[in-house]
This record gives sequence, C-alpha cells and structure tokens, in this order.
Amino acid sequence: MRPNSDLHPDRSLQKAVRVTTRAAMGNLRWLCEHMPPYFFVTMRDEQAALASLATNLHSLERNRHLILVDQEKEFILARLDVPGSIYETLERIQDREVSYAEMAHSDAPVPDTDHPLEIQRFEFDRKADADVAAASKVTIPPRIRRETLAALKANYPPMAPHEREKLLRLIWLNNERYVRVSPARRVAQLLWLFHEARTHGGIFLDVEASGPEAPQETRVLFAVGNPPHRDYLAQVIEVFNRLNLGVRRCYTLTISTGVHPYFLGSFYVIRRDGGLVEKSSDLFSQLRRELYNTQILSTESATYRDFVVQRLLTGEEASLINAFIGFCHTSLAHNQPHQYTLEDVIRAFHSHPDIALRLVRLFEVRFDPDLPNREARYEAERAETEREVAAYNTGHKQLDAFRRSIFRTTLFFIHRTLKTNFFVPEKHALAFRLDPGYLADLGPDFTADLPPERPFRVTYFHG
Repeated sequence: MRPNSDLHPDRSLQKAVRVTTRAAMGNLRWLCEHMPPYFFVTMRDEQAALASLATNLHSLERNRHLILVDQEKEFILARLDVPGSIYETLERIQDREVSYAEMAHSDAPVPDTDHPLEIQRFEFDRKADADVAAASKVTIPPRIRRETLAALKANYPPMAPHEREKLLRLIWLNNERYVRVSPARRVAQLLWLFHEARTHGGIFLDVEASGPEAPQETRVLFAVGNPPHRDYLAQVIEVFNRLNLGVRRCYTLTISTGVHPYFLGSFYVIRRDGGLVEKSSDLFSQLRRELYNTQILSTESATYRDFVVQRLLTGEEASLINAFIGFCHTSLAHNQPHQYTLEDVIRAFHSHPDIALRLVRLFEVRFDPDLPNREARYEAERAETEREVAAYNTGHKQLDAFRRSIFRTTLFFIHRTLKTNFFVPEKHALAFRLDPGYLADLGPDFTADLPPERPFRVTYFHG
C-alpha cells in the first residue's frame, strides 16, 4: 500500500534538515574558536545543551533567543549580546530565586549578525540555612581540595587553616557541581572573596585588570552578607548598565551559611566608552556607592521602579527619597494617621519628581564633603527651595495644602539634620542625627500628642 504523501515531510523540509545538520559542525568549530575556554569547562556537564547550541546557532540570525535548557532548577539561554540583555532575562525570571548565575560571550559576532553570542545560565537551587546548619561532615575529593588550596596559597594572602576549611566546606555544601567543574583558581577566588566579605563586616568590593587575555576587561569582585532576597542579581546588573558598563562574563553564587546567606559575584566588565575601571577613578567611586546602596534600596519599592529603572535618579538618590518618605510619614501620621497614610506620602513625592529631586539636591549641597563653599550655597539653595514649596499650587486647594506640609517637613528634616552617613560608602543603612528642634518646626498640629519634654537628640535610621 502506497503511503499517503500528506503524512510525510516534503522535500523542502528534508533539505532544511540536511542543511541544519551540515551547519552544526561549522557552528561547533565557530564556538570552539570564539568562546572562552572556561565556557566549555563549566558547560562540560551540559553536552545536550551544547549540541543544541551548535545545531541551532545560525537561527539567532532571525530569532531573539534560543532556549537550551528550561527545567525546574536550571535555565540556559543563548541570545545575541545587546545592552541590557542580561537584565531583560532576569526580569523574565524574577519569580525564581537564583542560586547560581553564569554569563559568557563570544569574542566575535555570530555569523551573519552584528552582535556577539551571549550565553546565560541560571540555577534555582538555593539551600536553606537550616539545612546547611544541620549538615553532617562532608568529604571533598582530595584532588579538588588539594588543588583549590594550592591555588589559594599561590594567588591570595594567607588565611587561617580552620577558616579556609570552613569556607570551602560551605561552598561545597551549597553547590557541589560548581566546585567539581570549575578550575581550582576560580574556586580559590570565590573562597577568598567569601573570606574578605566576612572580614569587612559583610560587604566587600575590589576591581582589577582581567589580564592579557582580555586587556579591555575589568574584573569586579563584589560580595554582600545577607543581601535582599528578591531580584538582587537583577539590581546589581542594573547598576552596571546604568553606569555604562557591559558585563562580558560573570559567575555569581548565593551561599547559605547556616545563619544567613552571602552573595558572591565575579563580574568581567567593559566600559562602553573605553578604558578600564581604575580604583582611583570617579567611575569606581560611583560603582562603589551604587553597589553598596543595593543593601538599602529594595527593588520592590515604588521609588526604585519609578525613578531608578526609568533612569530619573541614581540608586543613592532614590534611597534618600525613601528616607524622606519614611521620616515624613513617621512625623506626621502619629497624630493624624488617617490623613497621612504611607501611600499618600509616597504619592506626593512620586507625583512631583522635580520637587523630589530638588529636595535631594538641597540635601547634597548641605552635606557633600567634597563640595566647596557649602554653607553659602546651601543657604541660597534653601531659600529658593522654600519659595518653590510655598508656591506649590496645582489648583486643588486641599491636596496642595496636604503636599506642601509634606515638602515642608522634608525641608525641616534637611535643615535640622546635624550629621549623616549618607556620603560614607560602606554602610548598611542610612543614619541621620537630628536636632530635636524639628518638633517645634512641625508645630502643635503634629506634636500635640507627644510629651511636652523634648529629647536631647533624635537619631533616624532608614534601611
């Protein structure tokens, strides 16, 4: 019986399959020539994904991305490298907690395109602190332990034997696969970064030239103890994007210690305007302030979404606005809780980003230690800002009076702040020492329910 021709592929489809099969070997050669050697080392347990990449690489000429693995605990994506591509993927998987992330780029454009290849790998296997704390003795293969500790000794300052053993054990408990497949030098680097974060009070940042194999890249080593739980990697990547730094490669791991987690990241970045990230540069100072500020500014806050992601404010400025919001709500709502709700105070700042930014600038003029002639400039800026707040008028009498009271309270806050750590890079929260005279500034409408005695000093923490 002759088969029904409608049930069989036509010749054009058969030809397309043969073309794809022949192209796979050429694609594999291209990958071997243009992807970094570490890529094949860390992907050696993903042979099916590599085969899929080789078979379909040329499809990126017309497709936005190619999914290589999509499982409960792992996601691997191939796509063309464009600014913001990593952040775009992290937004796509924001409901999943990333335990490990790895990025790699080719050193040449994908054939028939203008962009390099970008491989993004994510794992979602975050270990609970309780499980790590309850873990019994682990046995690390002698070869891995020996080579890792030798690389640590050869490349980094001495570390107490009990400390290095403890940290290596924690890394193994959290991601055994990473320790098994990664070069000993990379595991040693992660171990050292872990140690430095613990030594420096839970946060550490360092930059160094990547080396002769990638002369335009700067290696950024960043670690944070007890980072925000949601979208933290996306927030770090957003900082790099905002500072015009392209992430060429990265390896990040979230380590559960049995008490609280640590975020450990090694990022290989390029300046899109050329050059390296030097420690003495203004760019490094900006990077340090913004990365440290990620501990204070939540990605779930409206200020982050409306101002930072939209590139209207820096992360530091957004944190300061959140501090303004918290102070105004606390100061005004305790006596009038139904009128000064948190949502309405937030809305006052978000409805008028020009005034919010003006108040941020006034604060910076008063306290920026590098600004010359600060006092005279502050008095002039303060007078102008007070006039702008007093003249605030949208034609809605009650709403305007309500929002003017919030902006005036922010002015009182700025003027009565005696000392702040806002311009100190290494901080876990914002702190403000206040002259209690701000209570008199607020007036009896907002302080009548307080005791008549005034405190000697008020300290406000945010974050």
